[in-house]
Order: sequence, then C-alpha cells, then structure tokens
Amino acid sequence: MILTQTQYRRQILDSTGFFGSYGGCFVPEVLLPNLQEMALAFDAIKSDAAFLAEYTQTLQQFSGRPTPLTPLPRLSAALGGARLFLKNEGLNHTGAHKINHCIGQVLLAKRLGKTRIIAETGAGQHGYATAAVCARLGLDCTVYMGLKDYERQRPNVYWMELLGARVIAVEAGEQTLNDAVIAAFKDWVAHPEETYYLLGSAVGPHPYPAMNTFFQKIVGEEIRSQCLELNGRLPDACVACVGGGSNALGMFFDFLDAEQVRLIGVEAGGRGTSPGTHAAKVLHGLPGIFEGYHSYFLQDGDGNIAATHSVSAGLDYCGVSPILAWLADVGRVEFATAGDAEALDAVQTLARTEGIIPALESAHAFAHAFKLAAEMPPDAIIVVNASGRGEKDLFITMQHFQPESLRRYAAGLL
Repeated sequence: MILTQTQYRRQILDSTGFFGSYGGCFVPEVLLPNLQEMALAFDAIKSDAAFLAEYTQTLQQFSGRPTPLTPLPRLSAALGGARLFLKNEGLNHTGAHKINHCIGQVLLAKRLGKTRIIAETGAGQHGYATAAVCARLGLDCTVYMGLKDYERQRPNVYWMELLGARVIAVEAGEQTLNDAVIAAFKDWVAHPEETYYLLGSAVGPHPYPAMNTFFQKIVGEEIRSQCLELNGRLPDACVACVGGGSNALGMFFDFLDAEQVRLIGVEAGGRGTSPGTHAAKVLHGLPGIFEGYHSYFLQDGDGNIAATHSVSAGLDYCGVSPILAWLADVGRVEFATAGDAEALDAVQTLARTEGIIPALESAHAFAHAFKLAAEMPPDAIIVVNASGRGEKDLFITMQHFQPESLRRYAAGLL
C-alpha cells in the first residue's frame, strides 16, 4: 500500500540504515568506525545552516544550478501524445547530476578532516565530478574504473587525469563498475584513517543511500517549482534511468507525496533477458547482500553475482539502491526496461528533433518516455531526467551511427 509523503520522507532521511527489509551496513569491522563517524556527521549537517549554505552556494557558483526544465515541443508533436520536458542535468559543470552529491560529500569529508578521496566510476561522470571538486577544494583524489569502462570512456579518463586525479584501471572480474566498487572498498580497508570513500550512487552501506538521496533531491525540488511556474501544475509522470539510483531518487524524492505523479525507473534491458545480457536488477534480480547492503542483485543459480551488460557504462551495475528496492516493493515506483538499440535510437531522435544529445544512460529513460507519451493524452505532462550529456559517449555512438568514420579516425585518416 502506498504511504504518504511524510512517511516516505521520514523513513528515508531519518533512516538508521534500513528501508523496509533493504539497506543495512554489512562491512568489515575495520570500516565501521568510519561509517559510524560519517553517519553522525550526516545527521548533523542535515540541519546545519552553515553547511547547507556552503553546499547551496557551491552548487550555484561552481556547478551552475539551477539547471533548466526544457520543453520539447517538436518531439512532443512528432509523438502525438503527452507534452515532454527534460530536466537538463547535463548543463551542470562536468556534464551530469553526479556533481550534486560530489560537492556534498567532499564538503563532508573536509569537515571530518579527511585528506584523501577515493571513488569508483563507470561512465566516468562520477569520477570526473569527484576529480573536479577535489581540485577545487584541494584534496588528493584516486578513482577506480573497470578496464572496459576505462577504454570505452577515454574522454572522461583524460579529464580526470588533467584535473590531477589518479585513475586506476581495474582488470579483475568483468572489468566494469562492480569491479571498480570492489577495488575502492579494498583501498578503503587498507587506508581507513586518512581516506574518505566518495561512493557514487544511492547504494552501499548506511549512510550512503540516504545521504546521496539528500544531496540529489535538489533535482526534484527544482522540477517541482519549474513545472508549477511553466504549467501551473505538477507533472503526470517523472521518468529516470536507473543504474544504482542516484539520479532517479534525486528526481523522485520531492514527488513521493503526490500520488497522482507516476514515478518510473528505467533499467538497462541490454540485448535480452538471459543472464549477462542486461542490467535490470529490480525486474530480473533477487534479494541478496553484496558490497555492504541488502537489495536486489543480479545473481546466477548459485547465488553468485552474475555478469551484466549495457551499452551505457553507468547502468552496467549488478545492484540497485535499497531505497528503490523498497519503493518498488511497496508500489510507489514503477520499473521498465529499454534495450541498447532503443537507447541508441533515442539519442538520435532527441538530437535531430530538439538539438540535445543525452548521455546513453539518460537515453534509456527517453526511450521509455517516447512510448509512454504516445499512449497519453495531449494535455498530460511527462518530465524526463536528462541526467547527463552525451559527449562522453562519442566513441560508442559513433561506432553505431558512423562506423566507417570511427575506423578512419582510429587509423589516423581523419
């Protein structure tokens, strides 16, 4: 049964680590003091006027908030249904929503006296944002990245290194985001005193899920006020892609009270439904404990973590936020999938009709929103969280749309 907003907000932001049966803090004992210290600091800053003022000022002056809510009139007309809008988080400094929680967590790390930041990244946007904020505030930065992602997201690797970060390509396992998370945890276990692990989504042990939701909720707060200003009412549906869940929760949080607003998370459908061909955790995963928390994970028949696949590096992760797992179970958030081909087609459609090139992660949300819009009446309003922009995906999208040009570029002929 759907709860009221007051109940949802209280359970998320005042949580001691569990959301229904999901969440928790299942970590090596050596990390417990750091996480307990972090949880106490997070509880303190939620109502600390000075901290929140510095956080808000940094978002405005360094990242460039607020980001616009952009109508998509030509695309809406072409689809023949609901009116589409996008929340353009790609216009943040470093190109995605990730910088929202990076600013918050680095400010928290400085308050705790930490001198070294470590992070994991898949698509590179979290690592890029972490490196930028560390450079701005003068902290040492190391970023772990699966080798496959390191190779397919070279532009962001370059930006991270230019900003002074050390980027370590992880060659273990499937060489994707999950393996980068494991490598970062190993580093933290080895250097717990001086290190702050800046986890990049609303996943992991307490307090990360609630903390990153708190730092991302600015997205939904802006959407609410912007939609009221533009349309005089709230949207009928909010759609966001789901990897770990930070951009989805950032968008959804402020609408949890409004039962008339559908909240839809779109997972990576990849190439099919068989194991190893997708990254749809809520729709195809099973409850389990991994990387410090209890949630839905993709698993094989023996309960081991299964391989994942997505054309988008940022959605190629085996688990999902325990908050989203809970919201799915209680029926407040719906889940769908979009495949690789649908996401690539959505990139081209949005580019050619509205002049905006989304990240491949965000393109999954657009692919589903296009179908949803066509089924809804023309007075309906759908907002899609464009969680990042698409420059980072140049070599992936070029391989799909202009393979000969990419071959000539690689051969030095362009």
